[in-house]
Amino acid sequence: MDKAGKAVALEAYKQVFADAGVIVVTQYSGLTVTQLTDLRVKLKAEGANLKVIKNRLAKIALDGKGGDAAGAMFVGPVAIAFSPDPVAASKVVAEFAKGNDKLVLVGALMGDQVLDQNGVKQLASLPSLDQLRGKIIGLIQAPATKIAGVVAAPAAQLARVIGAYANKDAA
Repeated sequence: MDKAGKAVALEAYKQVFADAGVIVVTQYSGLTVTQLTDLRVKLKAEGANLKVIKNRLAKIALDGKGGDAAGAMFVGPVAIAFSPDPVAASKVVAEFAKGNDKLVLVGALMGDQVLDQNGVKQLASLPSLDQLRGKIIGLIQAPATKIAGVVAAPAAQLARVIGAYANKDAA
């Protein structure tokens, strides 16, 4: 890769590191093209991406982010999975790694925080942002629904009593 190509790649890496909610670092040695394509498709379905990355350029693009621990993750053939949602990329990669021993989870970066393999697995076990939002909305709506039910109950009972009297008189 010539100097201009490296400059373009470096800017792209800096943009990825700045915009991503999480960057999952993996070693993909031994994976076939078909397996990598399968992983890319699964990540794309969740709104995430996979990029094979040059280690030297990645360390430069990090620009001290995450300290020495972050730079130490970029050794050997490395690919990064990244997404705006911190859970999406880690969940797909952790699930794929369970079924394929050749994909090794090295760690992850969330902002300036560096996660090890266990941290990535714990992150993958969390619900996604959309699921959390749904739970919060459900919790907020539940009391309102119960209040509406309690307020409507006496009126419904009164309507049933009146209906019963009407049926009794009609008979």
